[in-house]
Amino acid sequence: MTAHLIFAVDGGNSKTDLVLARSDGDVLALVRGPQSSPHSLGVEGCADVLQELLADAVREAGLHGNGGAVVDVAQLLLAGVDFPDEVTMLHDAVSRRGVAGSVTVLNDTFAVLRAGTERGWGVAVVCGSGINCLGVAPDGRHARFPALGAISGDWGGGQDVGLEAVFAAARSEDGRGPATSLEQAVPAYFGIPDTEQLAVALHRGRVPRARLNELAPIVFEHAPTDAVAAAILGRLADEVFAFVRVALTRLDLAQTDVEVVLGGGLFQSGDGRLVADIAARVHDVAPAAVVRAASSPPIVGAALLALDALTAPADAAARLRRELGAQYAEIVNGRSGS
Repeated sequence: MTAHLIFAVDGGNSKTDLVLARSDGDVLALVRGPQSSPHSLGVEGCADVLQELLADAVREAGLHGNGGAVVDVAQLLLAGVDFPDEVTMLHDAVSRRGVAGSVTVLNDTFAVLRAGTERGWGVAVVCGSGINCLGVAPDGRHARFPALGAISGDWGGGQDVGLEAVFAAARSEDGRGPATSLEQAVPAYFGIPDTEQLAVALHRGRVPRARLNELAPIVFEHAPTDAVAAAILGRLADEVFAFVRVALTRLDLAQTDVEVVLGGGLFQSGDGRLVADIAARVHDVAPAAVVRAASSPPIVGAALLALDALTAPADAAARLRRELGAQYAEIVNGRSGS
């Protein structure tokens, strides 16, 4: 039987991963590009990025075509797709380009959940540039959040953690806040002598605010010995737990052995202590819950959802998880951009 051709996307506010594969799990190409969130680029801008990346993947795979070649299934998992009308608009924009026979658009939290569990239900929290949560009950009910940043009550993505680090460093330097080693480490990361000059550089755009994401590993590094950095990560654990608690409550999952999957760049930055702190909080309300970082990156979850749509056999999913995980590790090790 001829294998179907799929492409799957994990698109965020800082980067986009796209995989081209066959339904037998054979990974043909994995490419990484810029952000694709429709919140930032608009629907057509997002579709442009995806079409260009697909063209790159087609060339890398040595297939004929210019990126407009039709594949059987497209599974697009994207940050910034939070409401039904956003799903519809992006679905229509991609479908009009004729790149796939079947197009599915979902929020990127679904990719994290599928990457971390084979059950098809559970709770997923993604911490990348922003933060979001998804809960899925065994009966198919969903718990969702708007995930629009501060205006919808969110705190905890890389931008928030980085900004909090700058805030703490500045207040340490001028005496309004407690002393912290972040005072030296944060401006030094950007090659700037002190936090006042960093503030000016951020204000005038010489250091783009999008780069605040890059400070999360600095906070993790200093947290074991610095109370201020530890407090920032403590707040992050509280925020992740708040999402999980509400999802568990809405879906009546607190008394089950629910799997809680944590995915995204912030969980990759840490050394396991953040996950352990979150797990301790979750176990207070859901004693049988299993809390862990996703075993595979979100792009693997997106691709597995495409295979699920084709009812691919388990050995195809296992092959894809293995091959795509290895190729993703090569990209991460060879090119920065988590």
